[in-house]
Amino acid sequence: MNINIHHVTGNKVAEVTSENTIMKNLEDALELIGNLYYDDISKVIVYEKNLIPDFFDLQNKFAGDVLQKFSNYRIQLIFVGDFSKYNSRSMSGFIFESNKGKQINFVKTRDEAFSIL
Repeated sequence: MNINIHHVTGNKVAEVTSENTIMKNLEDALELIGNLYYDDISKVIVYEKNLIPDFFDLQNKFAGDVLQKFSNYRIQLIFVGDFSKYNSRSMSGFIFESNKGKQINFVKTRDEAFSIL
């Protein structure tokens, strides 16, 4: 896993890249939060390809637990990817509602992620 730091509008933004899955469980998410919090990073970009498919199944509560932890530490989380394949009504609604705010966002491209920071 690589954490690339960008400086955008006075904020440190972490862009997390990897060839592998970076969040398989809540402990992985907490480890990432610890690394970000230690470096005073308030915003993070994570790619959909680096998450397990179960993240997008809201019934198992994994996504909710992860997002709650990021919210508790006041770290804005932006997911980049093609989320159209997760076509459940609940997931579509969740993405729609999340994108109304600034804490958790789902976007299609890296450029779009940087444009909302």
